[in-house]
Amino acid sequence: MATSPAVAAAVADAHRREWAFVLAATARVTRDLDLAEECVQDAYARALTVWGERGIPQRPGAWLTTTARNRALDALRRDATLRRSLPRLLDRSTDPAADDPAADDPGAEPSAAGEDFPDDRLRLIFTCCHPALAEEAKVALTLRLLCGLSTAEVASAFLVGQPAMAARITRAKKKIATARIPYRVPPADELPERIDAVLTVVHLLFTTGHTAPAGDELVRRDLVERALDLARMLRTLLPGDAGVAGLLALILLTDARRETRAADDGRLLLLAEQDRRRWDRAEIAEGLALVREALRPRPPGRFALMAAIAAVHAEAPSWQATDWHEVVALYDLLVTIWPSPVVALNRAVAVGFADGPAAGLAALDGLAAEPQLAGYGYLAAARADFLRRLDRTAEARLAYEEAVMLTENSVERAFLSSRLRELGSRGPA
Repeated sequence: MATSPAVAAAVADAHRREWAFVLAATARVTRDLDLAEECVQDAYARALTVWGERGIPQRPGAWLTTTARNRALDALRRDATLRRSLPRLLDRSTDPAADDPAADDPGAEPSAAGEDFPDDRLRLIFTCCHPALAEEAKVALTLRLLCGLSTAEVASAFLVGQPAMAARITRAKKKIATARIPYRVPPADELPERIDAVLTVVHLLFTTGHTAPAGDELVRRDLVERALDLARMLRTLLPGDAGVAGLLALILLTDARRETRAADDGRLLLLAEQDRRRWDRAEIAEGLALVREALRPRPPGRFALMAAIAAVHAEAPSWQATDWHEVVALYDLLVTIWPSPVVALNRAVAVGFADGPAAGLAALDGLAAEPQLAGYGYLAAARADFLRRLDRTAEARLAYEEAVMLTENSVERAFLSSRLRELGSRGPA
């Protein structure tokens, strides 16, 4: 029987909104990430059939959580070795599914298992960000498991190939299993050594949602809202941490522009074109207060500096009034503590707006040998824009063509293609 469009849409929406809750709650039962992921995927597949027969439940996330956890319990019971460990894995006094009337019937409407335990997501983040794991593996694994991103999407976020990313994620899962890394939020004395990796995860989650690496939508609202939610949870967990304050400020100040980044017809609007009157003033006010707090420690951390850059844009009354020299100065500080090729690229773009397109192009060309930027569409797009502004039309065309080839987001590709067509109408340089 074919799945109805309404059911397919409901399952897709539940994947966007509930994946983190469902997987985190299931992993608390299995203590095995591969098994948890398998059970959750099975629950979503089952939903396509059961919801079509019995109707979409009022609480899709709760239904999926109970179904996935039941699937996990069945798998554990079937395994003779794990059967002996089952009493230690499950503590009925803290297990929200233990007394669930739906525990023996995955097709029934369950109680809101998982919804009362939002810290399950924090447990999953801190498990994936254990010091025993390599830094990049921590971020990749959390994006894959917590956010439900495909391996291809995670690879795109890291600017690496899909096979390499698949191998990295597999190795990280095996490391968690063999090292018996506990599934919990660590005690206070262990938080400092893990918090930077956790902040990196949430930041990359936000940037992946803020501008989707691929697809027909510029913004993946589900990822943006998940990142904001996690940043707020971290703020509650560590209210005095400057890095957490900086990250939350950065997300708020950047997300404040969300509704103005595309025109009504879907066309991409650059920062210079956005209606600043429509920016979310409540998010900006909260973000600015957090920036001031994040900048108090000396030297300031990377998230505090990125938030400060976002604050310059948020406070500027117009594009023309933006203090680009201050932006460059902040990037100069940022690149010293976080020498990332992408940070250097953003600094070069800021130089182009502060000192002119020729200076910006020279700074960009200095990054041409960076291997991480070889397939990065934003480098080609930035070069194309500076070349266009310098009236070096033939070179600009080539750069725009490269940028289009490297860009998988349809909204961004359409914008770049429109710029390429405009150059074509001007004739040869």
